[in-house]
Amino acid sequence: MPMVEVAGKSFEVDEEGYLTNLADWTREIGEYLAKDEKVELTDSHWEVINFLREYYEEYQIAPAVRVLTKAVAKKLGPDKGNNKYLYELFPYGPAKQACKIAGLPKPTGCI
Repeated sequence: MPMVEVAGKSFEVDEEGYLTNLADWTREIGEYLAKDEKVELTDSHWEVINFLREYYEEYQIAPAVRVLTKAVAKKLGPDKGNNKYLYELFPYGPAKQACKIAGLPKPTGCI
């Protein structure tokens, strides 16, 4: 398995760069993964990342983009729970890219 090094420690990732051990995730790892994805994290990004981590903790699944959009709209409001807003934050796919940065598995149904 491939490895990434963050803060002097090595962490295992799969062939697409997703963490293999969800318990390894830290904010620093999220920042490293975001940089690798060419995403400059803002408070808005962290709001979605933290939401995803809470969602995963509750449901044990990484949501696909439609489910993510609806869930974000319900919790954070319609101005944030829409494709335009989420794609502005995570241009390579709000579910796929945001889950990767959040240390979660790739959402079901993402290619």
